[in-house]
Formats: sequence, C-alpha cells, structure tokens
Amino acid sequence: MRPATEVATRISQVLISASNYTRPTRSWTPSLEQTLHRIGVRHSLSPSLVAGVIDPHLLTHHSLALGFFNWASQQPNFTHSSLSYQSVLKSLSLSRQFNAIDSVLKQVKVNKIILDSSVYRFIIRSLIQGKDSQKAFSVFSELKSKSEEIGPEICNSLLAALASDGYFNSALKVFDAMTQRGVDFSTIGFGVFIWRFCKNAELDQVLSTLDNVKRSYNSVINGSIIAVLIVHGLCEAKRVEEAYRVLDELRIRECKPDFIAYRIVAEEFKLIGSVFERETVLKKKRKLGVAPRTNDYREFILGLISERRICEAKKLGEVIVGGNFPIDDDVLNALIGSVSSIDPGSAITFLNFMIEKGRLPTLLTLGNLSRNLRKHGKSDELVEVYKVLSANDYFSNMESYNVMVSFLCSAGRLREAYMVLQEMKKKGLAPDVSFYNSLMEACCREDLLRPAKKLWDEMFASGCSGNLKTYNILIGKFSEAGEVEDALRLCHHMLTKGVTPDTTTYMSLLEGLCQEKNFQAAFEVFHKSVNQDTKLARSILSTLILSLCRKGHFLVATKFLHGLTPDIGHSDSHVILLKCLADDREVQIAIEHIKWIEKTSPSMLQVISTELLALLSSSSQTEPILQLLRAVQGNFLGSNSVGQKLGR
Repeated sequence: MRPATEVATRISQVLISASNYTRPTRSWTPSLEQTLHRIGVRHSLSPSLVAGVIDPHLLTHHSLALGFFNWASQQPNFTHSSLSYQSVLKSLSLSRQFNAIDSVLKQVKVNKIILDSSVYRFIIRSLIQGKDSQKAFSVFSELKSKSEEIGPEICNSLLAALASDGYFNSALKVFDAMTQRGVDFSTIGFGVFIWRFCKNAELDQVLSTLDNVKRSYNSVINGSIIAVLIVHGLCEAKRVEEAYRVLDELRIRECKPDFIAYRIVAEEFKLIGSVFERETVLKKKRKLGVAPRTNDYREFILGLISERRICEAKKLGEVIVGGNFPIDDDVLNALIGSVSSIDPGSAITFLNFMIEKGRLPTLLTLGNLSRNLRKHGKSDELVEVYKVLSANDYFSNMESYNVMVSFLCSAGRLREAYMVLQEMKKKGLAPDVSFYNSLMEACCREDLLRPAKKLWDEMFASGCSGNLKTYNILIGKFSEAGEVEDALRLCHHMLTKGVTPDTTTYMSLLEGLCQEKNFQAAFEVFHKSVNQDTKLARSILSTLILSLCRKGHFLVATKFLHGLTPDIGHSDSHVILLKCLADDREVQIAIEHIKWIEKTSPSMLQVISTELLALLSSSSQTEPILQLLRAVQGNFLGSNSVGQKLGR
C-alpha cells in the first residue's frame, strides 16, 4: 500500500490537471467526480486523506478544495473529522470565500466538531482583510473563552478593525474580553481603539481605560504615540480644551507628549482663533515636550499600513508632514502607494513633500500611485505627476520611462505618452519593445489603427523586434476590425521571425476569420495549432466551435468536429456544440451528432451526459437538453435522475 502522502499528492495532481479543461479553469464540475471514480479514490477515503489532499495541495484552489470536500461528504459510510474541516476552512479563508466559510462553520456547529484555534485565526484574519470586521467579531464571540488561544496578534487586529470601521460597541466587547483574560495589547490595537474612543467618551473614561492597559504587565504600548492619538482624537471631536488638559495627565502616566502632540493642540487653537492659548501650548512644548522618535513613528505607520488601516496611516502621516517633522523615505513611499487607493489628493501631497525634501519615490511607489490615479479617473493628476518628476530628472532610464508611459497609455493620455517618446529621443534613449507595446495597445484601444501601424513600422525601422505581445496586440485588433488578411500576414511574419503563436494569437485569428465567414482559412489556422501542440489545439477548439455557433453555422461546426481525430476533439467542444444547438432548438442536428459520437467515441458519452446534466441548472432551455440527455443515456436517466435534478 502506498503512503497516504503519496496518495494525497496523486489525487490533487489529477484534480488540478483535469480542472485545466473546466470552464472556468480550476473550478469544480461534475466531470471531476467522474475522474475521481475512475481512479478509484473511494476505497481509500478517510478524513486524514481529504485533509492531506486539500492541505497543502489545494489550498490556493478553493473551488477544487470545497468540491472535493463536498464530494467526500456524499460517499457511503464517510464522515468528516476536525482534520478535514480545518483543511477546507483554511483554503476558503485564504481565498476569502465568506459564504462558503459560513456554510462549513454551520456544519461544524451542527456536528459538534472541535476545531484548532489556528483555524479560527485564519478565518478571523481573512474576514478582517476582507473588510468584514463585524463578521470577524461574530466568529470571535462564538469562541467565548478562547481569545487567549487565538493570540494577541489577531485580538489586536480585530480591536483596531472594529474601532476603525465604526463598530464601537463590538470593539468595547473585544477590549473587555482581552482585559479580563490578560491578552496583551499592542500599540496598533490599543492605539486605534483609544483614538476612536476619544471622540465620544468622557475624558475620565479615556484616562481610566489607559490606566487599565498600563497596569497590564505584558502589554507593550508606546506612550508618546498613544499620547498623540488621544490628543488627535479629542481635537477631531472639537474638544481642544480637554486635549490641552490631558497633556499633563498623559505625562503623569508616563505617556510623555512629544512635539507632535503639542503641535496638534496648538494648531487646533489656531483654527478657532485662540491666539493666547496657542502660545501657551507652544511654550509648554518648548519646556516639557520631547522630540518625536522617527523610528517609533516609522514602525507604527508601516504597521498600520500592514494591517490595512490606511485611513489612520493617512491622518498620522498628514500630521507629521504638516508639521515638517522628520519622516523616513520608506514611510513616505508606503504612504504614497497605499493612501492613493483611498485619497489620491493626499497621496500627491506626500509626494510633493518628498520632492521638496530633495528625495524621489521608488518605481514601485510610482507604479502604485499611477495605478490608483487611473482607477480614480485622475488622469490630469497623473500627467501632472509625470511633469513634476520629469522636471526633477526622475526619468533617466528605460525602466522608469516604461512605468510612466504604460500608465499614461492605460489612462488614455496618448498625447502625453507621445511626448514621453519625444523626450526619450532627445536624451538619446531608444524605446524598447515594452514601450512600443504600450503605445500600440493604447492606439488599438482607441481604434487608431493607422498610428498603430506607423508605430509598428517605426519600431522595426529602429531595429527593435516585436515580441509575442506585439503580434497579439495587432493581430487581435486587425481581426476585430475585419482586416483578417493583415492579421494573417502578421501571423506569417511572426513565424518567419521565430516568434511562436500562443492561445491568444490563434483565438483572435479564429474569431476574426469566422466573423468574416472565411471558414477554410479558419480551419487551416486551427490545423497549424495542431501541428504546433495538440494540447494547445484542444484548448482553442472550444473557441472555434463557439465562434461558429454564435453566427449560426451549426452544420459547419458539426462537420468540422466530425473531421477531427478523437485525441483532438475533446468532450468540452462537443458539449459546447450541443448546448448551442439546444439553445437554438436545433435538436435534430444535436441528436445526429450524438449518434456520431456513439459510433466513433462511445467512451465520451458518459462525460458528455454528466456535463449536460450540470447545464440543466443554468440553462433556460431545459426541455431541449432533456431530449439530448435521453438520446445519450435513454429514458431511465431522463425520467429519474434528470427529473430529480429539476425537482419534478
């Protein structure tokens, strides 16, 4: 008997390989159940085997993991254990499949399964990252006395998330549970909590809460940062007088306010026109305040960003930058990249501060900023970023120019992208193929075929050879625009240059040729793919059949499939043809095709019947599919299994 690990590995490999042909790929379909039956899994099935298949092999393939888990549930005399439940919950948590997690957790509760605390850590962390802190709190609450087993990291993350998201009653319950069970507080967890607590709580409550945490032996919180957060929270709530009073109280409690804390209060007095009070605060700052520790704020802000508390990181960053306090480059880069996802204007403020200090962002930061500006529709700001950076000699090599031009093109700023091209030429830099690809792709997206062709000519004239992406961009657009002869010439050109077509190349050509009813050329292109790679050909055959059927060329598609050898004509293509025929109520053609399959490849009938059965739940044309199923397997399937599927 082979070791369990070897069996688990083999099963997972078979499932992953078979799911290459599902639609979409890596999704669970009834055909995979047939695959499991063929390899004889049932005789060795056990909860530990199910767990071994899922973890580690299917952890990143949640559909396969859940499908295999559910399939095992349906097998005779099989019952899941904590091991199999834990493995599938881990997979679902990694991919944030929250509805599926809910369903599995209900099974856990009904079956009274005891799960390891590590699984709950996965689930709660996944829910927090998926911005569902209330659901994370619900899971936390069901654990009752297990918060210490979940660990301080997750407890603090949940505390911060609930406070940040505005679920303060829930946050208070987590805080109380942590206090009662002696769970350590972190600066981020307690800091975000007390920051939000200050907005509505009485000052005595705030200080009492701080005292409780300070008395905790193991909790390590940074007093100066907590002081800044308390003061900032009070000022946000327009309670500046209390913010001023609390400075002394914080110092007594060894949360010594630094210059940042005093400045926050001074600026708030300035906003309301209290000049005398502002000067008093500034005097205290000079006498009692301490210089902020750059490294402490660095770790805190990077920690906030890591925990996805971007709003809090932004506010604290704005306070530091607004006061012209020291801040490290890596912190500014992190702020620019992350804050641009929620507030592009604030991100640009951080960028300008950085440039004013004579420093420049990393390429990764520029990419993140540009991507988010594009997502928010801020193309004017994107152009301004390019101009500012260009004026500061940021662009000095192809890599930096490629990043900028790719985002200008994706934002539809072709004019500015061409300006980049001219700027590069002035500097003596020769654009590479990535640069030309970005420009050509943008031209094609805007239906500017003539400029795209000129760029193609310019690229080759400059000695820059096109790559696979170049050909796919142009072949795809020419095929879409009905210029299939040009598309075919490009395909021939790429072959002479030693560039091998891929799935995208062939699919573009086939769709274009079918659209123009040039079936003979389409079949010739397909046979070229067969000569190149039979696996590649099988993957694009479905596209060819679907393209023919969409235009109503059912007989052409049927005749073409009949002319293929069984190793090429995969079951997926036959199912697509049969479904299209059923949708168009061409049942007689479909039945004749089924008869042909029975003569030439009878082993395929079972797979096709399984796929057709699965289509019943999603197709609006149930009656034609029922007729096809009866043609495949007879009246028994039609009157029993199919009837049950339809709820008859």
